[in-house]
Amino acid sequence: MKIELKVIGKTSFDYLKEGISIYEKRLQHYCNFNFIVIPDIKNAKNLRESDIKKKEGEAVLKKLDKNDFLVLLDENGKKYSSLRFAEFIEKKTMDSGKKIVFLIGGAYGFSEEIYQRANQKISLSDMTFSHQMVRLFFIEQLYRAYTIINNEPYHHQ
Repeated sequence: MKIELKVIGKTSFDYLKEGISIYEKRLQHYCNFNFIVIPDIKNAKNLRESDIKKKEGEAVLKKLDKNDFLVLLDENGKKYSSLRFAEFIEKKTMDSGKKIVFLIGGAYGFSEEIYQRANQKISLSDMTFSHQMVRLFFIEQLYRAYTIINNEPYHHQ
């Protein structure tokens, strides 16, 4: 199964980069995983929030295949426990030959075009986290899901 995590803009902080790198390497044991950075919009400080979201959305849509199963990490999405998320990953792996693409938007979220293209939305918490921190939180949860699927001792109930 091919899984991609697409994010808008570079990760700014070294501690986040290091954590992401650790889990990215660990995931290679379980699936074909790619962490893909979509460049920030140039001259964004001169644009309105709606224009930034629209341009980011256009950049994302160019990087998607029509058969990709797109999952947005969105505060209004469905919430999963770690066990339920593992079930979701396992089911998607079995059900479809499609690539699963998880998308973390920029600081302002997603454009309407991205919401329309999405197959599903998930939320990591009722709390709001920076789009930079969510990268690490999500990749760790993806790794955790695979250890649960494989009955490995990483996750404790």
